[in-house]
Amino acid sequence: MRKLSKKGKVYAAAATIVLVAASGGAAYAYWTNTGSGSGSGATGTNTTITAVQTSVVTGLQPGGAPQTLSGNFNNPNTSPVYVTDVTATIASVTKAAGVAGTCDSSDYTLLGGVMPVGHEVASGTGVDGWSGATIAFNDKAGTNQDACKGATVNLSYASR
Repeated sequence: MRKLSKKGKVYAAAATIVLVAASGGAAYAYWTNTGSGSGSGATGTNTTITAVQTSVVTGLQPGGAPQTLSGNFNNPNTSPVYVTDVTATIASVTKAAGVAGTCDSSDYTLLGGVMPVGHEVASGTGVDGWSGATIAFNDKAGTNQDACKGATVNLSYASR
């Protein structure tokens, strides 16, 4: 092995400095490997929306015209909810206080109880509307229907 002269040592040191500078002054090493993992995400849930009747139904009487049922929705969720339809049914009949006799759902006719909606209902109170069903008082010819005077027809609404 040959010894470097003083001049050779200077050239070797200079070459080392240039090499270190050219490489950014850092050297590194690494291992390669493969791996795997897993994760998850969760979807939210929603709260049931409420169909609210906004139409005012008054003065139902034998032979009177049917009255339209309509309303809107209260959607407490932070996002819209798709509603296919709203179904109206007669839940019960509450007779006026002190009235004798029978008055029940057979004294009323509900037509078009399934009302199509077919769109997303926005988040909020009193949003988007529905309508189409009608309710009427049945005229039972030859029958005293005084038991229905002042009665309240309680309607139920379900959306899907």
